[in-house]
Amino acid sequence: MIRKLPAVLGVGVLGLGLAACSDTPPPASEREPIGVDYSEGDPAAETSDEWTLGTTDAITSVDPAGAYDIGSWNLQYQMFQQLMTVPANGSEPEPDAAECAYDDPSTITCTLQDGLMFANGNELTSSDVKYSLERNIAINDPNGSAILLGSIMDDPSSPNPKLAPNAVETPNDTTVVFNLNKPDTTFLKVLTTATASIVDEQVYPANKALADTDEHSGSGPYVLTQYKEGQQAVFELNESYGGSHPGVAPRVFVSFHKNDTSLTSAVKTGEVDVAWRSISPTQQKALADDDIAVLKGQGSEFRYWVWDMNNGAGTDEAIRKAVAQVIDRDQIATNAYDGTVEPAYSIVPPGFGGQKDSFADEYGDPDADAAEQILADAGVETPVPLKLGYPQEHYGPNAVDEATEIAEQLNGTDLFDVTTEAGEWEQYQTDYKKSAYDLFMLGWYPDFLDADNYLSPFVVDGGFFANGYSNPEVNELVNSELAETDEAAREETFGQIQDIVAQDVPLIPTWNGANVAAVGDAVGGVQDTLDPTYIFRFWMITKN
Repeated sequence: MIRKLPAVLGVGVLGLGLAACSDTPPPASEREPIGVDYSEGDPAAETSDEWTLGTTDAITSVDPAGAYDIGSWNLQYQMFQQLMTVPANGSEPEPDAAECAYDDPSTITCTLQDGLMFANGNELTSSDVKYSLERNIAINDPNGSAILLGSIMDDPSSPNPKLAPNAVETPNDTTVVFNLNKPDTTFLKVLTTATASIVDEQVYPANKALADTDEHSGSGPYVLTQYKEGQQAVFELNESYGGSHPGVAPRVFVSFHKNDTSLTSAVKTGEVDVAWRSISPTQQKALADDDIAVLKGQGSEFRYWVWDMNNGAGTDEAIRKAVAQVIDRDQIATNAYDGTVEPAYSIVPPGFGGQKDSFADEYGDPDADAAEQILADAGVETPVPLKLGYPQEHYGPNAVDEATEIAEQLNGTDLFDVTTEAGEWEQYQTDYKKSAYDLFMLGWYPDFLDADNYLSPFVVDGGFFANGYSNPEVNELVNSELAETDEAAREETFGQIQDIVAQDVPLIPTWNGANVAAVGDAVGGVQDTLDPTYIFRFWMITKN
């Protein structure tokens, strides 16, 4: 049961946690350890103190049907099981709530583990699995991730999609069969994402997302017991959990911070044990100077700017190409991020099979003269007015620096007249879909580790951001790589898609980044979960 928290008492509540008998416990550094008595032979048979995670991530929704962002998904990964999971520093799906395998590229059969239960005591069956996916599609929340379930929809392009007839069969309580509407070699990986979180059909309404402060019942290693938007969330061990990675700490607090200055201050004072997402380059250095451990893991974070191709300047290919010709990624990395990120020349990050630096091949070095020629050949009158949008806090304090750097680069050519505008995250997501900006900033963390996850959600019929881009050749190539079982042939197709995207310029990549966390004393397991999935696995973290 989620207990609503008391009203805000003052600025200091941003760093507080909740003890068993008090709404306002001491900082993490002053709490007494709480041992966890596991039965003999349990794989997680150890003890841990409760601990606090601090983050600047905003939460769109606790309900899996209502969010498609890293902050929300990371709460959901603690609360819910998926049919399959990706282990830390792994890339291939492994069993979680079920064992699943392809019968052929269009058919997957899953067998649920024995004795699965939701935290409220209800049995988890194949009916719950089907219901969870069907409601996600039916709700089709504008901030949700139903787009990932296109292979089981009746019409993925419909504004009101439905689960396709016979797409999910449940011949008995422990068997789920997926009959995909097209060959899709990535759908098994989709089943590892928070989109495929299994919810209790007796608790979650079929036509709307459950309110964050209502009772949420998952079958994951932790239960969300208290939530206060923008302040904190409290998780406790799920005593009914029957999966392979039980939690260790009896209680985990998540403290939400408005900015990384507040976040890094909290880890310095011991109010939080781990600071994760997002820590600016300046604050990373300050933490290291104060002997706070700053850990970095392999990342796949991707920052990019999307053109609105429904209205305004973004409808003109010459303008899109000219902007791509001017942007200097090295200067963005240096001036906006102190060299802590790497310039990106493709929408697929380095390290993924089939990655190709197509934007470097297409445009070469930044060249204002070449941009001027592109505009002149198309008869575009200059300076071209452009409005750049970016989220005010969601991507950390350096987002404004990046927006400012790009505006200065473009304005410096005298070919453009650029203004910038910041928006609060939830409203920003609505605004960019209503053509509030010509070019708008977004970030991406992979739903699953496959190059397709940097292509399908971005370039097929407007992508999840509904920017109006549609290229039949790209759509056909995406369908081709999804059906392809020969990896070399698939990677060749990835390269073709990236080349076309660089030529069409529906979006512009700027940089790739690492997975960074700052860790206080006596905390273990953090380095092991800092991998390209960006899943922060509470069950791996200990404090003693």
